[in-house]
Amino acid sequence: MDEPSGPKPTKAELRILQALWTLGPSTVREIIESLGPDVGYTTALKTMQIMVEKGLLAREERGRAHVYRPVGPEAAAKRDLVGDLMDRAFGGSARDMVMHALAAKPASAQELGEIRRMIDEMEARRG
Repeated sequence: MDEPSGPKPTKAELRILQALWTLGPSTVREIIESLGPDVGYTTALKTMQIMVEKGLLAREERGRAHVYRPVGPEAAAKRDLVGDLMDRAFGGSARDMVMHALAAKPASAQELGEIRRMIDEMEARRG
């Protein structure tokens, strides 16, 4: 198995990353507004500070505010998470992972079409 490329975000950290991917660089208050009333300021701040220590977020001061942004691109983070899940839960088998994913939550006709196009493109590149 490949060596993991970095720390994996927890469920709470992933929610924050998803908010930042949508909003762009943001303050703690902006993240809380995005996540909803069930997230407290102190909890969000502490989680984001831990994420900075783990190398998942970068923090920059703008006046009195601290602005946070993801360290890497969204696509790379998602590929990392999927690769880790595929290795840990499916023994590295993409087929098993995809089959279980589609059985757990069926794809729409549009999603299936996109998946087919992606498979066709991958096969064409292998040529």
